[in-house]
Amino acid sequence: MTQKNDFSAETIIEIPFHDVDAAEIAWHGHYVKYFEIARCKLLDKIHYNYSQMKASGFFWPIIDINLRYIQPAKFSQQICVKAELVEWEHRLKIKYLITDVKTGRRLTKGYSVQVAVEIKSGEMLLASPGVLYRKLGILET
Repeated sequence: MTQKNDFSAETIIEIPFHDVDAAEIAWHGHYVKYFEIARCKLLDKIHYNYSQMKASGFFWPIIDINLRYIQPAKFSQQICVKAELVEWEHRLKIKYLITDVKTGRRLTKGYSVQVAVEIKSGEMLLASPGVLYRKLGILET
């Protein structure tokens, strides 16, 4: 299911020295971490972060992640990382946008895809479990 929704969260991150290279540019691999920080804020907002997922009987592994680098983030730069849930019927698809806090300039965008796996059986579900719909406050389809 893809539709407009208000399931989003954002966080501000200051690029630390240990995330940059000799040119003081954030190493490309750290952007996945920045996405994860925003994703956890989003999951907290819907009260279904990783500990709640596990307690509900499901793991939600990431099966796909995509990043598009537009402009580099640099040492001590403040960035805003926004995560928005855009699909939930058969998977969780979360879109990300990283912008510069001062200028609003877009730096990076991407998405991640997660699927529900029942912990007891290890089986991947072809549709999201009812608990997700309850956490989102929407009716199951």
